[in-house]
Amino acid sequence: MNMRAIAQQAGVSSATVSRVINGSPLVKEETAQRVREILERVNFIPNPVATTLKYGRSKTYGLIVPDISNPFFSEFLVEFEDLLAETDYEVLLTNVQSSSKLVKSVRRMLMRQVDGAVFMASEYDTHDVEPLFLHKIPLVTIDRRSVQAGCSDVAIDFEGGYQQAVQHLRELGHKRLGYIGGTEALYTSRVRAEAFRMAVVNSGLCYYPNLVREGDYRVVGGERAIVSLFQETPRPTAILTANDLTAFGAIRGLHNMGLSVPGDVSLVGLDDVLLADVLQPPLTTIRIPRRQMAEACLKALNHTRENVERLGLRYCVPAELIVRESTARVTESTH
Repeated sequence: MNMRAIAQQAGVSSATVSRVINGSPLVKEETAQRVREILERVNFIPNPVATTLKYGRSKTYGLIVPDISNPFFSEFLVEFEDLLAETDYEVLLTNVQSSSKLVKSVRRMLMRQVDGAVFMASEYDTHDVEPLFLHKIPLVTIDRRSVQAGCSDVAIDFEGGYQQAVQHLRELGHKRLGYIGGTEALYTSRVRAEAFRMAVVNSGLCYYPNLVREGDYRVVGGERAIVSLFQETPRPTAILTANDLTAFGAIRGLHNMGLSVPGDVSLVGLDDVLLADVLQPPLTTIRIPRRQMAEACLKALNHTRENVERLGLRYCVPAELIVRESTARVTESTH
């Protein structure tokens, strides 16, 4: 059933039906309710292409992630999509693993006329998303910690999160802390590494550069780094990581070396993906609240959509230490 037939049934014009579908306040509630009942009864689905052509908006937001196989991004997607569903918006997801694919993904978003985009792939330069700026499409970056006209940023409070984690380890008697970071070329990796260093210094502990290793945010990188780290003498009694997948890899590497967590070394992750609580032992980790991140992204997009020429907003999402069983008090075996 098309819009004209629905209008005839409701005794209104097609324009009124269109206004009801798009949530316009110009229609009397009694009339709007009558139209909604008919729409629901016939299971009417609006034509998104027609809506885009008529109103210049697609009711679609783009989401650019670097690795959807990483549970953090898939869990964020669930929260973001859930929020958008409340306003009948949808997500155009793109998983980019190369600069050339990012260029193609941006082109696809332009063809779909997205109303805005969230750019989570921090390893790629914003130069590749310049076409979005040129077409005045609002953009939100994650943890780049800078804004410009038409572009907001949502940052994670890594500083506060690592401070909580280091303080927790210090209270357990740990003094020699190691760290497995992310790819050093990435800005977010440098932010996390510096947040760890400052947390150690601010807690009155000694920072050991030789107990720091580069990872790649993946299980294999964490496993490789822990093997290298445990060649140091003396070894660290506790290790913090740049994300949970790195911590998972570290646990596997320690197990292969005949070492246990937390018996031989305490371990702290970052993200708090669902698997962190399933792991044995359950992982102590710094939680990044996906729901709050999604809410901040949506607020930022709406802010810029109101006026794409104005300066974007800066949001900071708090991090919280979740203590589980992968951290324990220092014992003779860990000294």
